[in-house]
Amino acid sequence: MADKLSPDVEACLLAHLNSDGEVQDSRSYASSLGVSHKELEDVIKSLSAFRIVESTDVTKETWVVTEEAKGYVANGSPEAQLVAAIPLEGASKDVLKEKLGSIFDIGMKTAAKNKWIGFEKGNKDLVLRKVDNINDDLQEQLKRLESGEAVSDKVIDDLKRRKLIMKEKSIWYALKKGPQFVAKRKKMATDVTQEHLRSGDWKEIEFKDYNFGAQGQPIAIGYAQPLLEVREAIENIFLQMGFSEMPTNNFAESSFWNFDALFQPQQHPARDSHDTFFLEAPAATKQLPEDYLEKVKEVHKSGGYGSKGYGYDWKREEAEKNLLRTHTTAVSTRMLYKLAQEKPFAPKRYYSIDRVFRNEAVDRTHLAEFHQIEGLICDYGLTLGDLIGVLEDFFSSLGMSKLRFKPAYNPYTEPSMEIFSYHDGLKKWVEVGNSGMFRPEMLLPMGLPEGVNVIAWGLSLERPTMILYGIDNIRDLFGPKVDFNLIKSNPLCRLGL
Repeated sequence: MADKLSPDVEACLLAHLNSDGEVQDSRSYASSLGVSHKELEDVIKSLSAFRIVESTDVTKETWVVTEEAKGYVANGSPEAQLVAAIPLEGASKDVLKEKLGSIFDIGMKTAAKNKWIGFEKGNKDLVLRKVDNINDDLQEQLKRLESGEAVSDKVIDDLKRRKLIMKEKSIWYALKKGPQFVAKRKKMATDVTQEHLRSGDWKEIEFKDYNFGAQGQPIAIGYAQPLLEVREAIENIFLQMGFSEMPTNNFAESSFWNFDALFQPQQHPARDSHDTFFLEAPAATKQLPEDYLEKVKEVHKSGGYGSKGYGYDWKREEAEKNLLRTHTTAVSTRMLYKLAQEKPFAPKRYYSIDRVFRNEAVDRTHLAEFHQIEGLICDYGLTLGDLIGVLEDFFSSLGMSKLRFKPAYNPYTEPSMEIFSYHDGLKKWVEVGNSGMFRPEMLLPMGLPEGVNVIAWGLSLERPTMILYGIDNIRDLFGPKVDFNLIKSNPLCRLGL
């Protein structure tokens, strides 16, 4: 027997409207045509675009059966399937469970409640049928609901309790003739083809108007991440000032280079697991420069090079612990030690911009990982005045010409200064970095000559980027919750850097 041909949905709908003037329920009309509502909906949208029909959305919440319930509609309720699976002589629970699978427990409970089954006296494992025939009310109720028939509130409550139905929002349409209504839509051509030219029918064909105001497809292009833009600008400033970049590709570092070589005591709070991410594997670094390590140990325990030290029992196992570096100053320590081994000594200017990690609470202005900018100059006879002069040159290149300096404390710099810049937008002074001169008890054990000083400063990359781009939540800029729309919408040019 040949398949039934699908109706011309558009032709049927236009004929119906031409005759009756309206369609009150597009779902019912789709059913009367024997087509899906989606197929009718596509036709409605096409006709509405040309104002041939006018449609009004009708929204209603209805109860629909779940996937579990659809299985019961097809095969019967769990209790009915259980009774059907029990032969005249009865069956053990294990046999029934193997036959029914996951619905066994539900079927047993409901069938027992309906008194459809019982158990052999003295043998609770053998299940017996107590009735010859049953009415599968659950299957009937689900079928009625699925076909759109009305059911009582009590039935709805029972089905909800068994989680066999759920609310679903249905949208359909009420339709009437539009201002451009026609009983049959003339199909307009979009292009002149070879066939049109050969036959000459292009003279009678009605062509579809071109929409010259339509938007084209967006061009697939990349976008500049604000952090990378500001990072590149800062790198260019460092290069213009004669600095060389330090290698910063080792995110994992030992406590020795991150803390001990920086004259930071082992009982310092920064070494606590609440502030630092320590590695489980590999947990320790065994290869450290032994001669240098002994000098660092003595400076911590007993002092030297003009220092009294900290006077505690320094432990090698603490220095060997591996961690995610908490600052790029760990890289500066390695570079200064390497520079000290080169003879004769030659002054250097180094910078780095890379990621560091701190175990702290995440909020609008803090992340557990961020980028640190660091610059240092190593040369004879450097003073605090040199540091202030270099900082003024550096920050003025960033567009921050109003600077103030406040005394501060760092374990590895003395003197130390916090750097503040006046923010014209906020109308107040904001902290933008930290700085200082590395202590002799940190530099001299490395082997640097007497009279050589190191001036250094550091700041985050995120804070100036947020100021320049007007971003008030760091999570929109960097991390797993980054706002890509913010990145796409940022201008190519901006004031500042």
